[in-house]
Amino acid sequence: MNFFSSIDSAQVVRLMHPEGITNLSRRRFLSFGAGAVVLGALLPDIPRRAFAAVPNAGPVKPGTRVPAFLLIGKDNSVKLLSPFVEGGQGISTGQAQIVGEELDVNPSRFVVECAPPGPDYAVVGGIRMTGGSFSTRSSYDVLRRMGATARDMFIRAAASRLGVAPASLTTEDGVVIHAASGRRVPYGDIAAEALALEPAENVPLRDPATFRYIRKPMPRLDARDKSTGKAIYAIDQKVDGMLYAAVQHAPHLGTEPENLANEAAVKAMPGVHSVHKLPGAVAVTADSWFRARKAVETLEVRWTQPTPTGFGSVAADYSSGGLLAALKASSGSGISAEQAGDVEAAFASATKVIEAEYDAPYLAHAQLEPPSTIARFNADGTLELWMPNQMPELFQLFASQTAGIPQDRVIIHSPILGGFFGRHFTYGPGNPFPQAILLAKATGKPVKVLWSREEEFKRDALRPLSFSRFSAALDKNGKPVAIKVRTVGEGPLGRYFGEAVAGPADSSAVEGLVEKPYAIPNRSMELVKFPHPVTIAFWRSVGHSMNDYFYEGFFDEMADAGGQDPYALRLELLGDTPRHLNLLRTVGELSGGWKRGPYASADGKRARGVSMASPFGSETATIAEVSLADGQVKVHNLWIAFDPGSIVNPAIVKSQVESAAALGLSATLFEELVYADGVRQSSNFDSYPILARDHMPAVHVEIVESGAPMGGVGEPGLPGIGPAVVNAVAALTGNHVRSLPLAKATFGSR
Repeated sequence: MNFFSSIDSAQVVRLMHPEGITNLSRRRFLSFGAGAVVLGALLPDIPRRAFAAVPNAGPVKPGTRVPAFLLIGKDNSVKLLSPFVEGGQGISTGQAQIVGEELDVNPSRFVVECAPPGPDYAVVGGIRMTGGSFSTRSSYDVLRRMGATARDMFIRAAASRLGVAPASLTTEDGVVIHAASGRRVPYGDIAAEALALEPAENVPLRDPATFRYIRKPMPRLDARDKSTGKAIYAIDQKVDGMLYAAVQHAPHLGTEPENLANEAAVKAMPGVHSVHKLPGAVAVTADSWFRARKAVETLEVRWTQPTPTGFGSVAADYSSGGLLAALKASSGSGISAEQAGDVEAAFASATKVIEAEYDAPYLAHAQLEPPSTIARFNADGTLELWMPNQMPELFQLFASQTAGIPQDRVIIHSPILGGFFGRHFTYGPGNPFPQAILLAKATGKPVKVLWSREEEFKRDALRPLSFSRFSAALDKNGKPVAIKVRTVGEGPLGRYFGEAVAGPADSSAVEGLVEKPYAIPNRSMELVKFPHPVTIAFWRSVGHSMNDYFYEGFFDEMADAGGQDPYALRLELLGDTPRHLNLLRTVGELSGGWKRGPYASADGKRARGVSMASPFGSETATIAEVSLADGQVKVHNLWIAFDPGSIVNPAIVKSQVESAAALGLSATLFEELVYADGVRQSSNFDSYPILARDHMPAVHVEIVESGAPMGGVGEPGLPGIGPAVVNAVAALTGNHVRSLPLAKATFGSR
């Protein structure tokens, strides 16, 4: 999720909440026993495009502070209270490696937990957010400095206790050592003394040449618990006296429950506590979730008629096909997203002009863990919530508004997540936490709301359906000299944060179409804004997930129209960008040498396609190898050269690229959420097919550390998959596929 912009948080707050909101409290939600040391670190001002979303307390200037906290117990245990949420991306392990490197504690001894809401945990610009492939790159320097500062404090505390000079001391895995006398002082023994010291400024950091943990493939801290069933997700949480709640959402977004014909009968069902009307839904609370679900599905509900009023409601005849037709027919003026050279002159003198239209469908997040929330009002007037989220402070803010209490009276617990993908944001009807709050208030008891798979599909916020029209001018040698792109639609950044954050041409709608590395001198890219009535969302790699498919697919169309090999043409047009050129050559070598095909193999003809993408500060080059089986695409190999600048844990980087490739391939081959008659046509995985084990190809990843500023890891592996596969299909069949997923089409080899 590309959430970065050059405005401060107050501006976005005014956009989101015109009447203003109460600043966050500085109250701590943690208490530490004697013998523990809690260390905060200040982030020096760094150049960046500051993300802004929610308010912070006190004079915390954007980019000046990223407090991260350590707790070191008397038993020499180490706990890191992380600013970020672990959701399978391995951030806890990576942070332990970063802090452990400078603190001189083996990362395998760390316990990492997500910190509670509060300004001390803001990473950039007073904002705390896990997403945008930004966690490690935003916190790398501050976490290193924090670890080094803590180690210095322990050394000085030990020097005072031992009566020696600090320079005579060294450390080893959480122990201060005085080599001359052989005395050893564990960090836990001097935690109280260390806490009393003033942190030193400009503590030297370890020479990267001596790293023991950073850049090493260390095992993940959470692997054992996840493998043995000990890991606790939101769906597993329980509190004493809790009621379970199941919901039935309105079939049409924007309609409300009007009448419950059999409410009395449902209330009499075994275990049922109460029946409730909610905004856009009805709910039943009971002594078990099975009973609650059975009861809510028994409810006979009359809903109000669809009356579309824009965002948040759909017409009775709304369809994704109708929306696509409207996008194609849109004649509105576009907003320039990129302009270079004299495009019109280049087209006027072109030897050949080609055109193409590309589209990509609505996509669900379709994560394995359905959303849930536990809400409990405590005797002291606080509201306590256990829920999946990617921005604790933002959820705290919205929860306080739902509950009608001050923000500092809301306590947020952020358990590990069963997947990210941009799912866990405050998408209004796309999240169950307001329902849990309302039900807990109505019943006077703690309530756990868990959406069934069907209700999740009914209300999940979607990746936008998107459409782009391309044209290119070729010279007499078949080389592109100009390209024009007109994309029509809406991005989530503009939807939720407005033009001040997204820019006039919503960056989340045009990323992947602009700032491409190819030396095409004349370029015109424009966005025609076309709002969706449905709830749209950030989705893994956001606009890149469809736009790189559009652009890179059309690139091969340009190559074919000009009689050029697409790999060779890319090499030629990347001549002035060594980083991209090296990456493309690397993926060619990784695949055993570029060959487009079709070529013979043991199971028939195969062919290859290539693509490049530049998402989230990283660079990728991808080659896919495909064949056809019964008219359907079979992907055999994916070769991915990945340059994130620099890395922390190569094993985690590799696994993230592989997982992104799997999700990208799933979307390319199968995924599509269709609207018809105002209703989503998918209600579970039987009607929303995803990648199965027998569809998964071999994935070969080579990490290239160019030394560029550290880029993202979690999302960049995805955007190159679709175009590489589609370009391979074109090489095999002669058919450039311009609409996903590929399962909609049947092919024959040429």
